[in-house]
Amino acid sequence: MLALNFYSSNYHNQLVCRRKKCTIRLGDKTQKYGEGDIVWITVGKRFATKKKIYTAMIDRVLVKPISELTTSDLQGENPDITSVDDLLIFLQSIYDKSLTQDDTVTVVYFSEVIE
Repeated sequence: MLALNFYSSNYHNQLVCRRKKCTIRLGDKTQKYGEGDIVWITVGKRFATKKKIYTAMIDRVLVKPISELTTSDLQGENPDITSVDDLLIFLQSIYDKSLTQDDTVTVVYFSEVIE
């Protein structure tokens, strides 16, 4: 079973409330995640215990430069992010590296599967 894991505790509430509808990951992740894949949505730090929030289906996988992210992409990642510049700051804190609007990201849209 694949997982979309979220390290930041900031995501826990958004995932539990189902406000988070996509994730924006650095690089091209199309070899890892495909449309129609069933994944666990989990929260937890790397190399530590994870908590499964729910099961989801990957609805859409888009690869694009950060500069081409839409409002829908930004809002799906985090409803508090309102601009590409805000997202750049956020991603730099997650990945602990300098990024530009030319860097490639993968936008993975997902929706809950009710079991």
